[in-house]
Amino acid sequence: MNEYRHTVEEAERFRKHGIDLTVYRQNDPAATVVHVHVERGHFQEFYNVRSSYIYYIVDGQGTFYLDGEAVEVGATDLISVPPGIRIYYLGRMEMVLTVAPAFDERDERHVRFIGEGENIGP
Repeated sequence: MNEYRHTVEEAERFRKHGIDLTVYRQNDPAATVVHVHVERGHFQEFYNVRSSYIYYIVDGQGTFYLDGEAVEVGATDLISVPPGIRIYYLGRMEMVLTVAPAFDERDERHVRFIGEGENIGP
């Protein structure tokens, strides 16, 4: 494995609350990079106590709900979510997510699950 190049074959892939995640294996404490594919929505509202979540929308469109505020997004938009802001989103999108500093599951807090038919903020 090259320390500078990280391939999809080396990545960890899993499905969580309606989204498909490809987490690239890197050992950089500054950031974690994730490919996110969502068909309908991320059906969990959560926040992170330490890290910012920076989403680049590669393709598609949807709505992010950030502390209950609806933010419409489309391809080439960048959404920057600082620590402590509640997040969930609905729509069909392909995104690149950067978590900085690097993701640590101990810092993520569950708020609630979102019903698949829900289309408005809390």
